[in-house]
Amino acid sequence: MKKEYSDILASLKESEPLSQGPNDRVLLIDGLNTFIRSYTCNPTTNDAGVHVGGIKGFLLSIGYAIRTIKPTRVIICFDGKGGSAKRKKMFPDYKAQRTFKVRLSRINSNVSVQDEKVNMTQQILRLMEYIDKLPVTVMATERIEADDAIAYIAKQVLPNSQHFIMSTDTDFLQLIDERIQVWSPTAKKFYFRQDMQERFKLKPENYILYKSLLGDKSDNIPGIKGLGQKTLEKRLPILFGSNTITMDNVIEYAEANKSEAKVLADVAASRKMLDLNYKLMQLEEVDIHGGAKESIRNIVERPMQRLDKTEFLKYTLEDQMTIVKNPEFWLRDSFNHLDVMSSLEQQK
Repeated sequence: MKKEYSDILASLKESEPLSQGPNDRVLLIDGLNTFIRSYTCNPTTNDAGVHVGGIKGFLLSIGYAIRTIKPTRVIICFDGKGGSAKRKKMFPDYKAQRTFKVRLSRINSNVSVQDEKVNMTQQILRLMEYIDKLPVTVMATERIEADDAIAYIAKQVLPNSQHFIMSTDTDFLQLIDERIQVWSPTAKKFYFRQDMQERFKLKPENYILYKSLLGDKSDNIPGIKGLGQKTLEKRLPILFGSNTITMDNVIEYAEANKSEAKVLADVAASRKMLDLNYKLMQLEEVDIHGGAKESIRNIVERPMQRLDKTEFLKYTLEDQMTIVKNPEFWLRDSFNHLDVMSSLEQQK
């Protein structure tokens, strides 16, 4: 493990939550991203043979992150109703290609796509009941995507806090700075500023330009054809320098050098598309309406709910589901320090 990582982890483990404020170190969880990943990858069934991998995988994943990061507050953000409407208005094809992928057929070949959709809905609704018994904060703000809520909290609502964003969505990498790191639940690693240099050879501030040029298949956002990491490094070296650049710089460079390669001519001719991509994917200055801002701030300012171990364990019995061999120890080990913090908050 790199020294800077081990030093940070050591400081996290040595810190006592009781000596800290509730917003000193905040874990921001991309709720739907975590659930979908768990649902599609975890084949666990309960004692009755019903798939419960979405619930179990989600709980184990956030438990692991909490034990690793030792946050003083956990905020789980889900997309609100109509959350994609703003971006779909700008780009009607936004997320238009997303389809439900059949995965449970590996458990039961007779399960239909419709049955899986029903099962997924049932699991996420039941998951909300489990989460309601944990010392965390949950939000789903109408007409706001989880990405925007997370960025708004990290950048504006709690601008002095240390933030860890838990998601496999690489859009969050643009937010990395001295206060904000990204935690990958699949790689089980932190992404810091130096990781951006090592993985992408660029600064976090320039990552949004990088994404705008490449597009995002998961959200159906098109990029420049023929562009990839190696081509970008060769044809647009200004993107990988030590300076923070703008879209104007990218277009000017492409225009000045378009005779060298067709891909640069394509970049120079695609300003309208690139500007749209930038608006769709940028999180540095999120566009959130006033009512949503107030709602998000009010939710963040509330004390976290208390751990209700009895009800949580009752749910696992009702669902005939084994999360771990010793669920009481797991709950205590994962959530006790947050419960103590919640108790202190509520006493104020």
